[in-house]
Amino acid sequence: MNCAVVGAGAWGTALANVLAVNGHSVVLWAREPDVVSAVNETRENRRFLPGVCVGDRVRATGAIDEALGDAEIVTYVAPSHALREVAASGVRAVHPRAVLVVASKGIERESLAIMSDVIGEAVPGHPVVALSGPSFAAEVAKGQPTAVVAASTDASAAERVQRALSSDVFRVYTHDDVVGVELGGALKNVMAVATGIAEGLGLGFNSRAALITRGLAEMTRLGVSLGASQATFAGLAGLGDLVLTCTGALSRNRALGIEIGKGHTLDQALEGKDTVAEGVLNTISARALAEREGVGMPIVHAVHRILFEAQPPRLAIQELMRRELRAEQD
Repeated sequence: MNCAVVGAGAWGTALANVLAVNGHSVVLWAREPDVVSAVNETRENRRFLPGVCVGDRVRATGAIDEALGDAEIVTYVAPSHALREVAASGVRAVHPRAVLVVASKGIERESLAIMSDVIGEAVPGHPVVALSGPSFAAEVAKGQPTAVVAASTDASAAERVQRALSSDVFRVYTHDDVVGVELGGALKNVMAVATGIAEGLGLGFNSRAALITRGLAEMTRLGVSLGASQATFAGLAGLGDLVLTCTGALSRNRALGIEIGKGHTLDQALEGKDTVAEGVLNTISARALAEREGVGMPIVHAVHRILFEAQPPRLAIQELMRRELRAEQD
């Protein structure tokens, strides 16, 4: 098939390679001119995914209309805060029968919408599939076995994406719980910042396990309040992605949390980075969404106080431990 990938960060480039290896023709849209020229001339995205060869079936362009025109599957991988603007800029060029895939993870700050709803509003009239799960871009690009989830209310669209992406090293499961899959992918970034902070403070494995487990409880609580299935959070897009992002050395969100835990300010931790860790933006959105829904999310609130209200990390951990005693299950 003809495919487009909108967004040439590490994850977008890795997904373009997955599609190309499967025999599809891929046009990769990048905002950055140096990324376009590097991919086309050297077969490498030196800025966002250095050291990985980009397949010959991938062609980069800086013109979004050119990328979208013939694409039967369009995969959006722009950062969550820019997704609506990027998608809207190419809406008139999207093929009438295209299936839209959103691989961005996040909650839009202004509307508190999940990414599939953002795409559905910006590019109406198409089936939308949310792609999520435990998947570091560098490992996917190197062909290391990975399993993810394609979620949609349109089963045939999810299956079409599943067939397009699946290979011997990239396994795609279908799902119908879009809200649960997307919230899992967004909220795990906040929990990864939290576990990184604990690691930066010098706390041990007990603390990490407690944050991951109670973080999963918070994610599930919010998801269920929004109509998601509790079981979804025990799957790849929930527990799987949470464990990876909270423990993996390639996690930008965990790395940022470690810097904060060591005493750096948020500005210092972000200095010199091409991309903002999604957990920073998602902390704001998750806190607002929890307050709107009346759902208790103490870890999310603690991360927000540390990042944006200058609360010392060790004090935030103490406050979590001193909360009123309660049963583990709601």
